[in-house]
Amino acid sequence: MKNLLIHTPEGFRDLYQDQMKRKRELMNGLHQVFERYGYADIETPSVEYFDVFGADIGTTPSNELYKFFDRDGNTLVLRPDFTPSVARAVAMHFHPEDKPYRLCYQGSTFVNSREYRLNLKETTQMGVELIGDGSVKADAEVLDLTVDMLKEAGLGEFQVSVGEVDYFKALLEDSHLSQETAEDVRKLILNKNFFGVSELLEGCQIDAGIRRAFVEMPQLFGGPEVLDRAEALAVNEGSRDAIARLREIDALLKKSGNSAYISYDFGLLSKFHYYTGIIFSAFTYGSGEPVAKGGRYDALLGHFGQDAPAVGVGFSIDQMMNALSRQK
Repeated sequence: MKNLLIHTPEGFRDLYQDQMKRKRELMNGLHQVFERYGYADIETPSVEYFDVFGADIGTTPSNELYKFFDRDGNTLVLRPDFTPSVARAVAMHFHPEDKPYRLCYQGSTFVNSREYRLNLKETTQMGVELIGDGSVKADAEVLDLTVDMLKEAGLGEFQVSVGEVDYFKALLEDSHLSQETAEDVRKLILNKNFFGVSELLEGCQIDAGIRRAFVEMPQLFGGPEVLDRAEALAVNEGSRDAIARLREIDALLKKSGNSAYISYDFGLLSKFHYYTGIIFSAFTYGSGEPVAKGGRYDALLGHFGQDAPAVGVGFSIDQMMNALSRQK
C-alpha cells in the first residue's frame, strides 16, 4: 500500500522547476494578448454555491462536481467552469449601463471525471468573456483573439472549428421530438454518427426536410463552402438566420486575415446547454483534446438577474503545454 503522505490524489499533480517556468512564461505571453485586445482581469473564487452550476444553468453534470457543505448546510462546489462564475460576478458587481464588459481570467477548474483532459481533475484555464455585445463583430473579435492566442503560444499548425448551435435548435424546435429523443439526436450528431441519427429517426413522425438535415449534419464540416450545403438543408427561418450570421462572421475573418485558421462543423454541439449561436473548438497536433473552447451564451446571465448577450473562450493551459512538448 502506497504512503498517501507523499502522493497526490488521482487526477492531481505537482509542477516544479522547468515545468513551472515554462507554464509561467506561456501564461504571461497569453495575458499580453488579452491586454492588447482591451480585456481587464477578474478573479472569482474557486468555491461557489451549487446552484451556480445547477441543472438549470446547463453546465457540468452534478456527478462530475466536487461537492461539500459549509457550516450552515449550504451545498458548495469547486468551480468546474469559469463562465457561470464570471456571469454570476458580473450580475453581482457590474452596472448594466457600463456594457460591454471585456473581462479575462486565469485559474484552476475542477472536474471529477475519468474522461477529462489528460486524465487531470484539476486543470489551469485562461480565457475571456465579452459581455453585453450581441453583434457579429463580437463573435469575430473572440475568434480573432483565439487565433492570436494560439499563435502567441507558439503552436504549429492549428485549426479553429466553428459550429452554430442555433442552427440545430431551430430545426429541433420544428421537429417536435421528445426531450429524450432530441438529446439522443444531439449526442449522435456530436459523435458524427449519421447512421445512428438515420436509424433513430426512422420511427419518428418528423418532417422529411428536417430529418434530412439532422442526418446530414454530422457530415457538414469543412471550409466556407460547407455553408452553402448547410443553407440548402435549412428549412426554416431560424436555421437560415444562423447561416446568414456565419457568413457575416466569415467575411470579417477574411478582413482580419485569420480565415485560413477557421473551418466550419455543424456537428459541433456542446454538452454545455447554455450555449447559443456560435460554438467553437481549437485543435492542434500533439493533443487529443481541444486546446480552446468557446461560444456565445446569450441566455446565461439572465439566470443571475442581468440579461445580456455574451461570447467567450477558454484556453486549456495543460493541453497547450502538452501539445507544445510533443511539437518540440
